Amino acid sequence: MLELLAENRSFGGVHRRYRHRSSELNATATLAVFLPPRALAGERVPALYWLSGLTCTDENFMQKAGAHRLAAALGLALVAPDTSPRGDDVPTDPSGGWDLGHGAGFYVNASESPWNRHYRMHAYVVEELPALLEAELPLSPARGISGHSMGGHGALVAALRHPGRYRSVSAFAPICHPSACPWGRKAFAAYLGGDQRHWAAWDATLLIAEAPERLPLLVDQGSADPFLEEQLRPADLAAAAAAAGHRLELRHQEGYDHSYFFISSFIDDHLRHHAAALLG
Repeated sequence: MLELLAENRSFGGVHRRYRHRSSELNATATLAVFLPPRALAGERVPALYWLSGLTCTDENFMQKAGAHRLAAALGLALVAPDTSPRGDDVPTDPSGGWDLGHGAGFYVNASESPWNRHYRMHAYVVEELPALLEAELPLSPARGISGHSMGGHGALVAALRHPGRYRSVSAFAPICHPSACPWGRKAFAAYLGGDQRHWAAWDATLLIAEAPERLPLLVDQGSADPFLEEQLRPADLAAAAAAAGHRLELRHQEGYDHSYFFISSFIDDHLRHHAAALLG
């Protein structure tokens, strides 16, 4: 059951923060939802699920992306979960790093102890959260998914692994090949274990060849992103998509970095991309 934490009117709709007990995470989860005016009038509306990146919470996208105005006009709900389970009993990086543990769930289902008791962000985002929200809020089962950086990785993997679950997918500066970059290798070794054969199921570049559904992929990447070559590796995704014949629109945005200034500059394009699939 959702517990309302805060509510703000926004562009004729409403932004809400909720808390609930998650069985997948074995923890209390916090999330944000924007409901457009149509939903407040009683209409069931489609939802775009946004997965944020390392160190973020549910608040970053809702406060910084500038997505409410167009989402309200289109009649599109926005859902922003947190980036990891949290709580005093939820393990985090013992070295105090910011790229593992709290704020760094990587949207996988952890198999290794002690992470596997809580770090099941994939199952939470794909299964538990939509079921809860569609039961308690005026949301239809028409879903899109998007995200940024670690969240872009999570969005691509969710869509590639679950044919029929989403009608649209996009990403900003996603971690495209986590098995081959420092952020991904650290997280995957902890959450999934040292056998790299188990990592392929959580790597968009490796999944794309066998994807049973061919949703068009929209990816924006800034040319001035400091993480571009070492961590994000969009060229790897592009090569895999070309080899598989999977439609990918990879847009290189000159001079843009990894920040929400970049996201807010192009979020309208992504909202329209999702609306075309979700609203017809």
